[in-house]
Amino acid sequence: MTLRFEQFLADGVAQTSYLVGDDATGTAAVIDPRPDTHVYLETARRYGLAITHVLETHIHADFLSGARELVDRLGGGAELCLSVEGEAEYGFDHRPLRDGDTLRFGDAMIEARHTPGHTPEHLAFLLHEGGSEVPWGVLSGDSFFVASVGRPDLLGDDRTEELTQSLFRTVREFYMALDDGVLVYPCHGAGSECGPDIGDRMSTSIGYERRFNPYCRIANYDDFRRAMQHDAPPVPTHYPRLKSVNAAGPEVVGGLPRVPPLPPAAFADGVERGAQLLDTRDMLAFGAGHVAGAINIGGRPDLSVWAGWLLDPERPIWLVLDTDADLPRIVTLLWRTGFTRFGGYLAGGMAAWAEEGRPMSGIPQMTVHELRKADGALQRLDVRKQEEWEAGHMPGARHVFLGELPGRLDELDASQPVATYCASGFRASIAASLLRRHGFGDVRNVPGSWKAWRAAGHPTATD
Repeated sequence: MTLRFEQFLADGVAQTSYLVGDDATGTAAVIDPRPDTHVYLETARRYGLAITHVLETHIHADFLSGARELVDRLGGGAELCLSVEGEAEYGFDHRPLRDGDTLRFGDAMIEARHTPGHTPEHLAFLLHEGGSEVPWGVLSGDSFFVASVGRPDLLGDDRTEELTQSLFRTVREFYMALDDGVLVYPCHGAGSECGPDIGDRMSTSIGYERRFNPYCRIANYDDFRRAMQHDAPPVPTHYPRLKSVNAAGPEVVGGLPRVPPLPPAAFADGVERGAQLLDTRDMLAFGAGHVAGAINIGGRPDLSVWAGWLLDPERPIWLVLDTDADLPRIVTLLWRTGFTRFGGYLAGGMAAWAEEGRPMSGIPQMTVHELRKADGALQRLDVRKQEEWEAGHMPGARHVFLGELPGRLDELDASQPVATYCASGFRASIAASLLRRHGFGDVRNVPGSWKAWRAAGHPTATD
């Protein structure tokens, strides 16, 4: 018998899922799958395994669950197993899981343990082999991370105190009671907002976290509560939406959502009707020329998260791509945060649009040297996170976090020129495109942004 254990990372949402199986019996389980499920099917085939069970640690808020999608791709032959602790309810069929339930795959065993705090129904899965009562690992979901723990504030203020108390007990009474040698495999890595300052490594051990995780070292509940309140990052706007979608049951698409190719004339018709335009090209290409009204979120993995923050899932998305071959990758990134409705994509891209002589807009790109010379002649808008701003920023700049920008536009003077900056220019270009879409006339983006400003040796400020 060989224990098969695979970790899968979904970049952008920084989400990890797992396959656990036994090649002697040829059976396996997948835990916390993302919606683009082909990776699990391909891995199972490579090892000669049949996925017989699909499990989730909790009702996810940060990405679209792929559990129903995966069961459908398996022809309905796998059991979908979900926690019913904490009075959890779902809008679709499932096998209930409770604290202490076990599932066996040959010599491998998965034991469910109730670990509330991040959510009321949260389960961790202890991993055993060879009949040993001592686990070798734990799939900790969103309750326990490298250098961090899950945030308890996603269900609203009226549940935060209760969940913070539960999380404190989960950390002290469950995780800190495990042996130092138990390996920890969380559902997220660095970059996720499901916990404060999650560490860079994709796995850890109980012993290491006991020694170095700051939240494990807090013995007093009041101190723990204050730390969680102080360290919690802003709640992304798509989290409440995806929490509801995942509880009710995400739509089973049956593969990658379909996006029809559209010639420039058909695409222009959508623009005339007020389509939700998303341009995923590089900031410099977007700045040089784009379809008026488009939001520029470059085709990096971060696209998943910023689309979740800023786009409307109820409105079809009309795509402009760098190349048509990018379509499957871009649609996958959007699918991960729940976008399944598409009007189409511009076939041939902006080259086809330009060759038909159709109108284009542009956003000037401003170097940090030009920005310094301009001094107070324009508004400097910093759209980074609060901790980035506090560590240092351009003198005279105004700070508005990008995720909050659509609701705070009235804090800026639309009649005055504005230059947007972030760490490198990626988020700044998103902000510049939002400002232009909302009627700001003179908007410039700063490529290189804060990194370039520092590299040039220009003066900095701190609050």
